[in-house]
Amino acid sequence: MPKVSSNIARKRRHARIRATVTGTAEQPRLCVFRSLSNIYAQIIDDTSGNTMTSASSLNEGIKDQLKGKNKTQVAELIGAELAKSAREKGISQVVFDRGGYKYHGRVKALAEAARKAGLKF
Repeated sequence: MPKVSSNIARKRRHARIRATVTGTAEQPRLCVFRSLSNIYAQIIDDTSGNTMTSASSLNEGIKDQLKGKNKTQVAELIGAELAKSAREKGISQVVFDRGGYKYHGRVKALAEAARKAGLKF
């Protein structure tokens, strides 16, 4: 039996997580995706299917702050930026969706920075 690729295994884990984690208008879902070089985060209301706010390492306003930082430090900046944007839109509490990744490294740094900036999980 051939080995399952790590990306397919991650997608299976994410599907299991999504079976139980859903965002509502009162408590939307904070979804994280990390690629090899970038990290993306969105706050989503699953009942209406709308993305309420998002942040990524490719945003023009953030890109100039990323020079000389490692990937974990970039994830912290994205988490803080996302929390700031969410607070401006009146979002204070979210459900965390780690996207099938381990709660470790960049994913953990993003979550901790968002908590520190005022989001409640």
